[in-house]
Amino acid sequence: MAQTPSIPPFIESNESEYRDSGIPSTVAIAKHPLHPLLVTFPIAFLSGAAGADLGYLLTHDPFWARAAIWLIGAGFVSGLVAAVAGMSDFLRIDRVRKRSAGWIHMTGNIAAMALTLVNWLLRWNNVEGAILPIGLIISTIVASLLAVTGWFGAELIYRHKISVIGDSSRYEP
Repeated sequence: MAQTPSIPPFIESNESEYRDSGIPSTVAIAKHPLHPLLVTFPIAFLSGAAGADLGYLLTHDPFWARAAIWLIGAGFVSGLVAAVAGMSDFLRIDRVRKRSAGWIHMTGNIAAMALTLVNWLLRWNNVEGAILPIGLIISTIVASLLAVTGWFGAELIYRHKISVIGDSSRYEP
C-alpha cells in the first residue's frame, strides 16, 4: 500500500488519517462542506485588489483605486462569512486543532483579515492617496498570506481529510 509522505516541520502526515474516510465539516449542505466553497470569494477579491493596486501604480488611473476599495470591501465581508464556517470546524473538530496546518491556516487568515480591515479603513476617505505605498504593500502582503494559508487549508482537506464527505468522528481520543 502507498504511504503518505511526511515533510516536517510544517507538513504533517498521519497514516491512519490517510486511510480513514475523513471527517465531515460542521457547516455543510447535503454533506457538502461550505468553507472550501466560501473561501474562493475573499481569495479572488483580495488577490484582485493587489492587482488593482498594481494597475493604479502603473497608470495612476482613478478607476483602479475605486476598483481596489470595492474589492477590499467585498473581500473583507466575504472573508468574515468564510471565517464563520472555518472557525466552526476549527473549534468543533479535534483533528484541526491537533495539526500545525490548522493553526497556521487560522492565524494566517486572522492576520489577513486584520490587515484587510486596516487597508479598507485607510482608503475610506482617501481612495487614491492611500494606495502608494502603504495600500499596495498591505494588499501584496494579504495576497501572499492567502497563498500560504490556502496551501495549509488544502493540507487539512487532502492530507488530513477534514471537511470531506466521510464518517470519522470529529472527536479524537
